[in-house]
Amino acid sequence: MRMRRVIYALLATTAVALASGPARADTKDMRIAFSNNYAGNSWRQAMLKSYGAVADKAVQDKIIGAADVFTTSDKEVPTQAAQLQNLILQGYNAIVINAASPEALNGAVKQACDAGIVVVSFDGIVTEPCAYRIRVDYRALAAKAMDYLATKLPKGGNLLEIRGVAGTSIDDDFHNGTLDGLKKYPQFKVVNSVEGDWDETTAQKAVSTVLPSLPEIVGVVDQGGDGYGAAQAFQNGGRKQPIIIMGNRQDELAWWVQQKKANGYETWSASSAPGVSTMAFWVAQQVLDGRKDIPHDLVDPYLAFTQDTVDAALPKIPVGGVATIEYSQDDAKKIIDDNMKK
Repeated sequence: MRMRRVIYALLATTAVALASGPARADTKDMRIAFSNNYAGNSWRQAMLKSYGAVADKAVQDKIIGAADVFTTSDKEVPTQAAQLQNLILQGYNAIVINAASPEALNGAVKQACDAGIVVVSFDGIVTEPCAYRIRVDYRALAAKAMDYLATKLPKGGNLLEIRGVAGTSIDDDFHNGTLDGLKKYPQFKVVNSVEGDWDETTAQKAVSTVLPSLPEIVGVVDQGGDGYGAAQAFQNGGRKQPIIIMGNRQDELAWWVQQKKANGYETWSASSAPGVSTMAFWVAQQVLDGRKDIPHDLVDPYLAFTQDTVDAALPKIPVGGVATIEYSQDDAKKIIDDNMKK
């Protein structure tokens, strides 16, 4: 009888251990660094604000020991590579990175992994296999924008493309999605392409420079952060407003709502949420906490607004800000679990 009780006790202990999942590490003394290559627009500023709010609270709650943010002085790959090497030397346990290039930083990322550092890339991802990647499917987003234009402009016409920061995976994905759309809808033609750096002022200047030499433009395909600047360039140039795809910035959505009320202007808006940075933070924390089952490639959905939803969404976005979501630890766990089911 005594032996039977011992066996039952052992079985009960085993059951509790299995139910609780794999053993967890204690992350309260671990440090996470954030390497960011660019902060020159409202999306990046919102990204940093969201990251700071969530990561700082995690430090206060003693979930993590430190969550320091480092933004490079320029958009150049060598600068960020040097920054990564410095973070390795400082002994961080994990590095969250919004990368200047998908491939050019792989050497520095591999050095970090070899030093036992967890690397989580997001938005601007890296292709080094040891790193984790949180993707927003920008290629599908751009293709969806082309679907929208084809629905509204079945006869097609001339398009202007506004590209983002050159060399990033984001810019490449958006551009390739636009090319996919052009193959699907040959009635459209991109007659010029300018660099807007995801920034309203830069985009307005770039569009204003080329606009006098362009034929009639029926649509503008862009990457976010440049819709309002493009609209101002067309207005100041005395040109008819085309359908400008928007990127969830408050100023461009406000302009859209204003034009909608004034003359029925129609468009579509979509972008990743700047708060994806907080998803990257929690993925890093979860890996440090001992989770071995997290896929190295995770997909985070983008946010989109339509003619029917933009009015309700606008008041919730801070003036000068971007529509976003900030993820909690539980939110991140759910997205990880959802990705594992796919």
